[in-house]
Amino acid sequence: MSELQHNHTHSHAHTKEVSNRLAKAIGHLQKVKQMVEDGEDCSDVLVQLAAVKSAINNTGKVILKDHLEHCIVHAVEEGDEEMLQELNNAIDKFMK
Repeated sequence: MSELQHNHTHSHAHTKEVSNRLAKAIGHLQKVKQMVEDGEDCSDVLVQLAAVKSAINNTGKVILKDHLEHCIVHAVEEGDEEMLQELNNAIDKFMK
């Protein structure tokens, strides 16, 4: 997380959607953990784990879109090039 403080809030249009998606991903991940503990078939575990990864990636896309629509628009309006660099760094880390 960045230690820099920006002069705008981080409330977004899709906060509830992101929260719901994360809750579902957590539930799926807990199911995967239980499957491993129960010794279920590795192929089934891998399929469920792929679903968790997809859910996390899709949640990241929603967050990125919100960030672009809210924070980055504000940063461009304010000429905040540091915020744009932070976005580039965040995208690099997210896409690894």
